[in-house]
Amino acid sequence: MRKSILFLLLSWTVAANAQVTDPVDSLITAEMISARIPGAALAVIKDGKVVKKEGYGLANVETQTPVSPVSVFKIASISKPMIAMGIMMLAEEGKLKLDDPVSQYLPATPESWKAITIRHFLSHTSGVVRESPGFDGYLIQPDTNVIKAAYGEPLRFTPGEKYEYCNVGYYSLAEIIRVVSGKPWHEFLGERIFRPLNMTDTRTTSFTEIVPNRVNAYTLENGKPENAVPFFTLRPSGAFLSSLRDLILWNEALTQRRLLKPESYNAIWTPFKLNNGTDSEYGLGWSIDRKNNRSRVRHGGSLNGFKSEFVYYRGAELTVILLTNLDEAVPARIAEKVAELYLAGSE
Repeated sequence: MRKSILFLLLSWTVAANAQVTDPVDSLITAEMISARIPGAALAVIKDGKVVKKEGYGLANVETQTPVSPVSVFKIASISKPMIAMGIMMLAEEGKLKLDDPVSQYLPATPESWKAITIRHFLSHTSGVVRESPGFDGYLIQPDTNVIKAAYGEPLRFTPGEKYEYCNVGYYSLAEIIRVVSGKPWHEFLGERIFRPLNMTDTRTTSFTEIVPNRVNAYTLENGKPENAVPFFTLRPSGAFLSSLRDLILWNEALTQRRLLKPESYNAIWTPFKLNNGTDSEYGLGWSIDRKNNRSRVRHGGSLNGFKSEFVYYRGAELTVILLTNLDEAVPARIAEKVAELYLAGSE
């Protein structure tokens, strides 16, 4: 059985790439066979030019639909930098300040939240629990219900003391966008980011709308791909559907410093300074680190049947975007291997 699954996966990937001569194609194909990933979409942008834009394997196993650059994946937490950009836009317009207390915008916050600022939520340094006890992936409810359910949870640490990933924070940031802009957060981001950039495939996750080129999600059960069970709720912390084509446009806006002022880009890509004066591993909406002595900003995404990675090597002007439709996939590791191929060739 295991052998037949591997041969099936090999047929998916090779069918999508009839001649596997590019070392990147060989790498992706091998990784997909090894991890049993049904489908993947990869983009590589170097010095502002798209040098690789490819779909591999299947977007839908049952219909044998191949992945293409316009296949629409759930991008999960790659949505967080988009929420962060919305906040930065409002800050540039003087409609809020990053060091405003979140209690200024959220109703009836507890005393324990009084020291938490917008900047703390952007940087995952608030001390609020990662997930609200009110979160239920199969219950459709107002965002405020999820936020308020976290009010009774004790802070895990003093705001600003350390980094700890927090989805409640991004629920709260989305609600702040709604309060300040006077529009639902997804409408605001659509008007201010997606439409100006012509990101026509990017939208909030919907299970009722007809979404052209929608990708199906998978998980492994005893080594065999099965349909993954999706969350019904729309999470601001991982809200959007998007395609490789659209994320290339998003990368262009980021690397060419469009939509925000240069100082705002410096802010989002600078590590948060913790209370003890040391740097955190996260800026404002982005993870920040160094790999092979190179500065990177990145974000991953994980949501029932989808795993994704977006990484930008700043000094090398190299971006790798990888979208997959398997719960068990590890795209960050694969994207790192792809980047190493291009970085080696530039040295």
